[in-house]
Amino acid sequence: MIRCILEDTSGTSAIEYSVIAALVSVASIAAFMMLGQATEKQFQTVETAYAKAR
Repeated sequence: MIRCILEDTSGTSAIEYSVIAALVSVASIAAFMMLGQATEKQFQTVETAYAKAR
């Protein structure tokens, strides 16, 4: 019975796709966080320039 369970590979594709989806999710979150920080810095630059112009 244990041998049958160990040799069963029917769910491996689903597990592989889940791992790939998790990696893509983590990479996307990291990219969005970096984009958010860059956008915040740009807004601060504009705000500073606007404050000096007033």
